[in-house]
Amino acid sequence: MRFKNKHISRIAGILIILGIVVGVLSIIPSIEGEDYLKEVYPNRIQVLAGATCQFFLVPIYIGFSLLLYPFLSVYSQSLSIGFVGFRMIAGTFQLIGIILLPIFVLLSQEYLSQTNPDLLFFQTMGDLLKSLRDYTNHLGVMLASGLGNLILYYIFYKGKYIPVWLSLWGIIGNLLLMLGSFLLLYQLIDVISTAYGMISAPIVLQECVLAIWLIAKGLNLKPEEV
Repeated sequence: MRFKNKHISRIAGILIILGIVVGVLSIIPSIEGEDYLKEVYPNRIQVLAGATCQFFLVPIYIGFSLLLYPFLSVYSQSLSIGFVGFRMIAGTFQLIGIILLPIFVLLSQEYLSQTNPDLLFFQTMGDLLKSLRDYTNHLGVMLASGLGNLILYYIFYKGKYIPVWLSLWGIIGNLLLMLGSFLLLYQLIDVISTAYGMISAPIVLQECVLAIWLIAKGLNLKPEEV
């Protein structure tokens, strides 16, 4: 059974690293910029590639939670279900955000094909789409993921499955990322900015350390949990 723990822990660590890499590749600068109506269609390959990466994030995140559920449920089944549930909610919002991306491409194409485009119409439609996507990503995905991760690190902390300092780091990092989501939502910072990079850095670094820990050490389980 100890081999099973090590094996699953290593897969979980690999999924974390894979999620970070795919998450970086899923960023779409042309949609985040102010001139998205002009930039999205010429960069449609970038947009569709980003959408593909975002799609692969769904099974990665949900798979991670399902992989750890049997171990986490030993400490608390209800909290473990909550963790998995929030991951699934985040995945659902992620899929909604992906569905919106081709609409940006079509809107940009139509805008660029007009000789005298009705700027008010296209700007209004674009702003509505951006607002819907922002609510989906920054409230739906990020808050659901953040709440789920807070449950995860609470279980890690109480069950001492990983070092206490690593659990506390995860809790603080997720709280910062959730704060960053609200700052993005109210347009106080941009996704592609130094400020957001600084807010995201603690949890990205923590997840890298967690991934290495899981691959090298595995979860610290009591004999009755192994």
